[in-house]
Amino acid sequence: MSRLIVVSNRVNPPTGGGEESVGGLAMALAASLREYSGIWFGWSGKTIEKFTGHLNIEKTGGVTAATVDLEEIDLDEYYNGYANKTLWPLFHYRNDLAAFDRAFDQGYSRVNRRFAETLAPLLQPDDIIWVHDYHLIPLARELRALGVKNRIGFFLHIPWPAHQVMINLPRHRQLVESMFDYDLVGFQTAEYQHAFEEYVLSEAEGTMVRPGCVKGFGRMLEVGAFPIGIDAADFARMVKSSRARRMRDLMKAHTVFRHLIVGVDRLDYSKGLEERFLGFEHFLTSNPDLRREVLMLQIAPVSREAVEAYQEIRARLDSLSGRINGEFADVDWAPLRWVNRNYRRDELAGIYGAARVGLVTPLRDGMNLVAKEYVAAQNPDDPGVLILSRFAGAARQMGEALLVNPNSPEEVADALRRALGMDRPERIRRWSALFDTVEREDVVGWRDAFVSALSGMNTKMRPALVV
Repeated sequence: MSRLIVVSNRVNPPTGGGEESVGGLAMALAASLREYSGIWFGWSGKTIEKFTGHLNIEKTGGVTAATVDLEEIDLDEYYNGYANKTLWPLFHYRNDLAAFDRAFDQGYSRVNRRFAETLAPLLQPDDIIWVHDYHLIPLARELRALGVKNRIGFFLHIPWPAHQVMINLPRHRQLVESMFDYDLVGFQTAEYQHAFEEYVLSEAEGTMVRPGCVKGFGRMLEVGAFPIGIDAADFARMVKSSRARRMRDLMKAHTVFRHLIVGVDRLDYSKGLEERFLGFEHFLTSNPDLRREVLMLQIAPVSREAVEAYQEIRARLDSLSGRINGEFADVDWAPLRWVNRNYRRDELAGIYGAARVGLVTPLRDGMNLVAKEYVAAQNPDDPGVLILSRFAGAARQMGEALLVNPNSPEEVADALRRALGMDRPERIRRWSALFDTVEREDVVGWRDAFVSALSGMNTKMRPALVV
């Protein structure tokens, strides 16, 4: 059996026991690797004075991890720079926040080349290589330059932007052309796949060879939609754990006679937190009869603090939450709790289970696993209601949620009122359909679909150029 080599920017194998914090990628990749022998390769998260390429290898949580340290300039130009100041905002339709700096581009290329040079000696001829996310788009090009002929697949966890957005990126053609050194490129939804195909047809004089195969830059590339899921079986066990039950009981005790509305997101401008707060504020303003019947809890662990846009959004949310509580709070109640810390996943399971409403309203999201975890945590006899942004990839699978435009405070407020007034039969009907999807289209199905598609390719048949 071929080994599976997973490559991502960070390597963070779960330790087990539910101690992991918010973040779906680490959980999904660990679930994949436990089923296959192989290695998880990437950055250690540490910086050193001069890059050496030294590998740190350890086994954690049943996963063999191989990590490499980067220089401080790599962190600045590759990670904080091109990845998170250029690609992340652009791919989330925030061109106004994107920074186009040639030094960022150079750092991005340099780190991808260093990753390739460090990884290549670890590879065996039959290994299958699965590269993840926007940090490492050109990695296959660097590996091919070193003579690597293995099957290499790439999966993009974030949205692929529309053609007219993508062309704002300097050297966009070179970046997309590097993707044609992969054998298979996967996207979260068919919408993102079609946006990629449209770019190739428009900018590379490409053609559709057949559904799922596009020709561009003189090469052919297999593409497909592979919506990621959660480890549904593991999460179901976690919901029943003692820590989850204690947290659920604690939240119910603190919200007695009130309905809990919960949001859980990494602190990021793409998550629509400001718009969510404004929607909740509009709900309080327009529904004075329901004000004291609700409590909104927003958990948002801080991330990417070195990026200015993240410092600014935290300050704005601090101000906005203070305004809402100042306007509507009473001596014995405040409508909004705003928490900037991580919680264990089993604790989050308990919080989800206590919430009458899950409020998941990103402005743009590749998938959003919080929506799926919220559904999986519900009591089948008395489930809560999921309010979900139309612009999350998960909306394509979860049509029984209350879908909203997160930019509209009125839509968010109306959905909150509808969710809080929804009778039990309708809540059960909607939840049953959602849970069926979450259970059926889980991380195992995602992994098997992608790896099976990549494994089935014969790289000896893959031409270097198509004429």
